[in-house]
Amino acid sequence: QVQLVESGGGSVQAGGSLRLSCAASGYTYWAYFVTWFRQVPGKEREGVATIYTGSGSTFYADSVKGRFTISQDQPKSTVYLQMNSLKPEDTGMYYCAARGPGTGPLVTMTAPVYKYWGQGTQVTVSS
Repeated sequence: QVQLVESGGGSVQAGGSLRLSCAASGYTYWAYFVTWFRQVPGKEREGVATIYTGSGSTFYADSVKGRFTISQDQPKSTVYLQMNSLKPEDTGMYYCAARGPGTGPLVTMTAPVYKYWGQGTQVTVSS
């Protein structure tokens, strides 16, 4: 089955940047929807950004548009999340998740739809 491993989390001051990586292995289908989620204790898991690896199409939550960029490096089977102009409200555990083709449209970022998940990487933004 698909395995996902996140890296790149850490602590940064407000206004700073971080780059998260999601390395995939064991994939079967020709393309996947790969999404970054984040979660803070006491709040629901929030979809941040999605890339459909078959076309490169992307979708972003309104809260991160203009600040975050999702991209892929196909030879490395890796998806990235470049996070700029970070705010304290961006703090949380960031998870990489994937779902296969035919599981819904690009704009769907609902946790129950995703079959494969990484362990998460912590991002902390201080003011």
